[in-house]
Amino acid sequence: MELRTLRYFVAVAEELHFGRAATRLHMSQPPLSRAIKQLEADVGAVLFTRAPTGVTLTAVGSVLLDEARALLDHADRVRERVSAAAGVATLTIGILGDGTDPGVGRLAAAYRRSHPGVDIRIRDTDLTDPTCGLRAGLVDVALTRSPFDETALTVRVLRADPVGVVLRADDPLARREWLRLAELSDRRWFTFPEGTDPIWQSYWNGGRAREGPVVRAVQECLQAVLWNGTVGLAPLGHDLPAELTMVPLVDMPPSRVVAVWNEGDTNPLIRSFIEIATASYRH
Repeated sequence: MELRTLRYFVAVAEELHFGRAATRLHMSQPPLSRAIKQLEADVGAVLFTRAPTGVTLTAVGSVLLDEARALLDHADRVRERVSAAAGVATLTIGILGDGTDPGVGRLAAAYRRSHPGVDIRIRDTDLTDPTCGLRAGLVDVALTRSPFDETALTVRVLRADPVGVVLRADDPLARREWLRLAELSDRRWFTFPEGTDPIWQSYWNGGRAREGPVVRAVQECLQAVLWNGTVGLAPLGHDLPAELTMVPLVDMPPSRVVAVWNEGDTNPLIRSFIEIATASYRH
């Protein structure tokens, strides 16, 4: 298996849609589909159940997803160690969440202008690790959302976003101008896998234990609402499929976009990154 093909597979597995995965990978869909079919032939098993609205992972696909993520993480660490030995200045940034956030685009442009010689590595992570691999030493700094366990970490707040509830467009509550969390107490919610940071999980579950399908990525959250009628929280302003809508929650604390790094890390590239991030998110 080539690392490139595994990256293709992980993108499809996280987006649960070939078209969205192709957009994320900056490639057209036909070669992506061919690569996944070849991977299935190499593995000797079907990895995705295909449907007109998207795909779902098979049991074999779920196993491969965990292994592929581990292999790709290891490959990234090897690359970073080799670059460090060669004296190349690198900064690995973990990003959780939304690639459409305009703040990320402004920050990327500003950082490239200030540090044209720095090799930037991006590690895109799912919703199960709000620190984006920071604690595991996989990244130097993370762009993510709080709250989570901040032990031994330094956190800089960049922006605060109001939060709403994602519902099917035909849900009776979808016509409301706003809602309170108590009005959703009898609903099923999407939940995160066992072992997810409890502070993070509690926030996105509205402060109490919930029952519902387990999700790892943003697209899985949206599909859980679409297929199962579950509810879940998300920052306001995200683009949603026509079948879904978002209603503001008036009693939910805002979701804070933050930059995070390990306490005591004196890497000057991190310091400059934080300064530029703070300025970029003010606009």
